[in-house]
Amino acid sequence: MRQLLSAVALFASLGSTAIAGPQEEALQVVERWTRAFTDSDVDAIVKLYASDALFLGTSSKTVVVDPAEIRKYFEQALLNTKPMGATLDSYSTMVVSDTTVVVTGLDTVTGVRDGKPFGGNGRVTFVVAKRGSDWQIVHFHRSAMPR
Repeated sequence: MRQLLSAVALFASLGSTAIAGPQEEALQVVERWTRAFTDSDVDAIVKLYASDALFLGTSSKTVVVDPAEIRKYFEQALLNTKPMGATLDSYSTMVVSDTTVVVTGLDTVTGVRDGKPFGGNGRVTFVVAKRGSDWQIVHFHRSAMPR
């Protein structure tokens, strides 16, 4: 009986791994990013980026290519303006290959600045790629919605 249960558990775990493809893996990274952003967890959000990621945040004036600068961006954005929230309102995905997926969509960012709530709609793009055994953000761009 114990062997039967072990076999069922093994097949179930293999089946769930086989079902998750590149699109699902990439969306899990975006979901973790959203959770880390909402929790103002700088360490968690920075760990999602590849060491050679290209980054262009909403308030970036240049393309950021240094992990320390990505950290600095989120320290300023998340630790100075709390609480924050990010919601991906709608999105589309494009599976470029078994190791690269583009996720682009419309989002809403909310928070409190100087004791007053604020919100802003934007456009966001993540390029998520498999590096070794991990899926990481290799490109990020967010811009405010044009008026």
